Amino acid sequence: MTVLVIAEHDHAALKPATLNTVTAAVACASGDVHVLVAGANAGDAAKAAAQIAGVAKVLHADAPQFADQLVENVAAQVLAIAGGYSHLVFPATAHGKNVAPRVAARLDVAQVSEITRVVAPDTFERPIHAGNAIATVQSMDGTKVITVRATGFDAASATGGSAKIESVAAVSDTGMSTLVGREVTKSDRPELTAAKIVVSGGRALGSSEKFAEVLTPLADKLGAALGASRAAVDAGYAPNDWQVGQTGKIVAPALYVAAGISGAIQHLAGMKDSKVIVAINKDPEAPIFSVADYGLEADLFTAVPELVGAL
Repeated sequence: MTVLVIAEHDHAALKPATLNTVTAAVACASGDVHVLVAGANAGDAAKAAAQIAGVAKVLHADAPQFADQLVENVAAQVLAIAGGYSHLVFPATAHGKNVAPRVAARLDVAQVSEITRVVAPDTFERPIHAGNAIATVQSMDGTKVITVRATGFDAASATGGSAKIESVAAVSDTGMSTLVGREVTKSDRPELTAAKIVVSGGRALGSSEKFAEVLTPLADKLGAALGASRAAVDAGYAPNDWQVGQTGKIVAPALYVAAGISGAIQHLAGMKDSKVIVAINKDPEAPIFSVADYGLEADLFTAVPELVGAL
């Protein structure tokens, strides 16, 4: 069984979630793992994919209609080559979760979403009920369309591979959509979902000014990304793209610092796979302490500046 990974990239480089997806694909495969790079002038991304350990072949479809990564065109390209594969595997990112259902619908198969473990080539584990239960799902479909939660798999080595790069014919532009505009948030900090350290704040911070005043120095010291609970985002203390949780972003950094976050179920679902969790909260009954490796029962307005001073 040959498995196809649909790479996520910016044409020049691969997105980190692609490496985790390759690891899941290797676990699914009894045969080779191939990677599809559909882009415009994306030769560098294809070369990067060829160097991933465990990848046997890179399929490179290069055409102007892939420049904006419009999901209709990418899905059409996947469908054009899907016949030779037992598994079509996507990262469970915004883009992957946009393309995969279109592919599954056209193939008339059931999608298996956000897997965190491969039990067998046809059997997978995935979280349900905000991560409070793990479902074991078996797919009997001839072609399995899967999205992979990156936090559930280690990243494959980005070097050490020597896959062959094969050019494939690009599908024509479907003409179903056009990109009107894109607003991209620019930051000097690491991307939240790829950061090795995340500092998050909750509603207890009280205002956006306090959020910046208290947490920014700690994040600067640690070289961390900034995150927030849904309550803090809803209150306007932090932007929406900082939200960590079931309805936000799923993260699993090496270190997660939660300051003033009570630990509602929906937040825990987004960060409980972090390697080390540090919680700072003055409420000894806060649920966040149940998943924390280190808990500090203290006023964050005192504890965080002291921590910054000690660092």
